[in-house]
Amino acid sequence: MKDFIQRLVEKLNITANKDRVSVVQYSREPEVHFYLNTYEKKQDIVDTVRGLRHKGGRPLNTGAALQYVRDNVFTPSSGSRRLDGVPQMLILLSGGRSFDNVYTPASSLKELGVQIFAIGTRSADSTELQRISKDPSSAVSVSEFTDLPNVQQQLLAAVESVAVPSKPETPTVLVPVSTARKDVVFLLDGSDGTRNGFPSMKDFVQRVVEKLNVIDDKDRVAVVQYSREPEVHFYLNTYERKQDVLDTVKGLTHKGGRPLNTGAALQYVRDNVFTPSSGSRRLDGVPQMLILLSGGRSFDNVYTPATSLRDLGVQIFTIGSRNADSTELQRISKDPSSAIAVSEFTDLPNVQQQLLVLAVPVATAKKDVVFLLDGTDGTRNGFPAMKDFIQRLVEKLNITANKDRVSVVQYSREPEVHFYLNTYEKKQDIVDTVRGLRHKGGRPLNTGAALQYVRDNVFTPSSGSRRLDGVPQMLILLSGGRSFDNVYTPASSLKELGVQIFAIGTRSADSTELQRISKDPSSAVSVSEFTDLPNVQQQLLAAVESVAVPSKPETPTVLGMSVCFISAASI
Repeated sequence: MKDFIQRLVEKLNITANKDRVSVVQYSREPEVHFYLNTYEKKQDIVDTVRGLRHKGGRPLNTGAALQYVRDNVFTPSSGSRRLDGVPQMLILLSGGRSFDNVYTPASSLKELGVQIFAIGTRSADSTELQRISKDPSSAVSVSEFTDLPNVQQQLLAAVESVAVPSKPETPTVLVPVSTARKDVVFLLDGSDGTRNGFPSMKDFVQRVVEKLNVIDDKDRVAVVQYSREPEVHFYLNTYERKQDVLDTVKGLTHKGGRPLNTGAALQYVRDNVFTPSSGSRRLDGVPQMLILLSGGRSFDNVYTPATSLRDLGVQIFTIGSRNADSTELQRISKDPSSAIAVSEFTDLPNVQQQLLVLAVPVATAKKDVVFLLDGTDGTRNGFPAMKDFIQRLVEKLNITANKDRVSVVQYSREPEVHFYLNTYEKKQDIVDTVRGLRHKGGRPLNTGAALQYVRDNVFTPSSGSRRLDGVPQMLILLSGGRSFDNVYTPASSLKELGVQIFAIGTRSADSTELQRISKDPSSAVSVSEFTDLPNVQQQLLAAVESVAVPSKPETPTVLGMSVCFISAASI
């Protein structure tokens, strides 16, 4: 728990006028370790958290602790800036079910404007934590607290999405999801089999819409329901106000009918919804997204219309219940990782954040991305999976000379550049070249020499790096073993140059080595085999997207927040 808090604090901008942090530990009764106005320096907070001792005791009175932080921590005298409009956040870490009532104090905190995020182990009550949290998707489960690093990025993304503007000083602009324009179409299975789940579908659509910036010049939304045939509830240009969209979705009635003709519905939205006359801004370069919620296997052919939609540039995301055909949904989706499975539609809140992260266009900022691949003898069997992984990541980028650039280097004893950052300007050229790569082979694994090589020969202006123009520089290392040479000096040299390093290693790699190479320990990801890379694709994308740099502001937005950590300490 302490390590998790320290890593989150490292991501915050701790000053009296920016982010403030408090930590409270509780069992039978709460104990404040420090208030929101106790420390103004990040290092003071990190040092104090590092020195915390476990409280112990029983029972676990989460309700009393929630009431306590409401009355004693989220107050002006304790450093809360709630009355100044600064976002108030509570992050609860719990390892068990509360002995007392939690719902009344949780509601009281929410009424005060506090946004609650909860993380519980398998010993906690997931339903209790969902009801405590600001919404069910803000309650996250881990098996053990040692798994907290796996949800750090998810929590950070959720916390950042809460931030609101305050008066700017010298602005550093973080571009939120809402700054990009999107056309989003929801396609809902309204056949007889989804009658019981339809209220959950509507609730899910409403919660996703709440996260969008629905106005004519930003995000637009359409909703279509289908069974035997499709029915448009409203088009992309029907509403310009979020509340109108929410009110209409709230009032939708289940269509009913059979069979489930998903193919016909996909073709219909292609021909009748993703069109200029219906409000689509595809021809203006605005991202086009289709979110399909399905509760069964389609009666007709889905692959031809799905391909036709993708050829049009529509990004398809699918969510299916256990009665849906997961293979069918994966083939409909823009890639297999964009097909999400739930047991029932009542579980949709659990995947809301995952969908929101998936649906964020990656192409809002420039990036220079270099892939460094372990090509030693030991990775021969995993090399096709590495290539496939790179291709899928490249598909998420906006490859042009003025947006995202990509380079690929393979190494064993010595490195070999397959192409530089300025070699290709078209995505398809990169994908084709990666597809044709051959495994290098050889030994030993000299990761240090490879890191030094990309520093001196790839992250340079002559090779297409735009580091001197302020463009983010990223290195993604895929390793299948422990390095034979020293990696720490060249890794530090890359970091000093401003390169952000992300590392993915198999079980044969040295996890400590990769953590020290990476920009921070949470940027080192482990998989059993390279064939498991699709399982961490979304995690890596989220991490890559979070590498923000200052851009020229239109209306400057400076983020400030008050964060209170409350951790259970019962025996």
